[in-house]
Amino acid sequence: MFEAVATLVDEHADLERQLALPETHADARLAKKLNQRYAELTSIVTTWQEWTQAGEDIQAARELDDPDLNAEADRLQTHRDELAEKLQRLLAPRDPADDKDAIVEVKSGEGGEESALFAGDLLRMYQRYAERKGWTTEVLDATESDLGGFKSVTVAVKAKGAMEPGQAPYGLLKFEGGVHRVQRVPVTESQGRVHTSAAGVLVMPEAEAIEVQLDENDLRIDVFRSSGPGGQSVNTTDSAVRITHVPTGIVVSCQNEKSQLQNKEQAMRILRARLLAAAQEEADAAAGAARRSQVRTVDRSERIRTYNYPENRISDHRTGYKAYNLDQVLDGDLQPVLDSAVEADLEARLAAVAPE
Repeated sequence: MFEAVATLVDEHADLERQLALPETHADARLAKKLNQRYAELTSIVTTWQEWTQAGEDIQAARELDDPDLNAEADRLQTHRDELAEKLQRLLAPRDPADDKDAIVEVKSGEGGEESALFAGDLLRMYQRYAERKGWTTEVLDATESDLGGFKSVTVAVKAKGAMEPGQAPYGLLKFEGGVHRVQRVPVTESQGRVHTSAAGVLVMPEAEAIEVQLDENDLRIDVFRSSGPGGQSVNTTDSAVRITHVPTGIVVSCQNEKSQLQNKEQAMRILRARLLAAAQEEADAAAGAARRSQVRTVDRSERIRTYNYPENRISDHRTGYKAYNLDQVLDGDLQPVLDSAVEADLEARLAAVAPE
């Protein structure tokens, strides 16, 4: 059982040797990559060592045939079974991008101004959740609505240092991709009636420049004046940037910064993330992988979650999760909701590799 761990133990030891070399840390990208893999393997190796030691302790206790030691052996066996389940989960095939930081796009959809306000609520939810996780967030681009919501907003979510497997921003937030439906009385509603609107979320792994090579000849870059809510001009210089990746037709615009150069850099980050996500989807399709696609159309009929304000209820339609603490979730207590999605995804991956 767990014979495959032997090669991972050797890889873990080799990574430990490489990370001790000064020249490794002279290359920041290499050091980050090795640290991420080392953190992933450390969890596997530590659990495997505990599982192995428990087996030896059980055997030693059984050999002495003492009632007290037999009871201890039973306790150890229960613990060893738990370790075996944990190790099986750690060894399950997973998305290599799970260790990456994330870029999250939130767009308003059906519902007009109310949808834009809800998009702003979702943004704050992710920002507060990131604070709880010790992550940092950076708004890369935003188009505000007249009442202070967002027609569109893009934020980068970054972890500090290497994370445990499945605990990096993309590994968790990728389950937020899809359509989020809200049911509440809009601020624009004078009769107190509950309305339904929707906002869409797209989550992508942030790509390193080395991962996505961009040919300048494939880019069409246009500059224009940034504008505020209602289309009013807020800048008298052409600082906003629109980049079109001609081969794919992907278009990215950024206007948040006052500097044209800064807006271009932000747009390039978003473009790389979109290209990496597209390449991953293409590779998965070619390999026949059953990768769960994120809903990219903001349509109430294709929702992943409902936020019901009158009942203070949140419901995830993919996992069946339901709780009546919507106010706390919107304040960043998102982990239980995500855990339901993580668990469902893990069960699917384990089922895919289970022997028939």
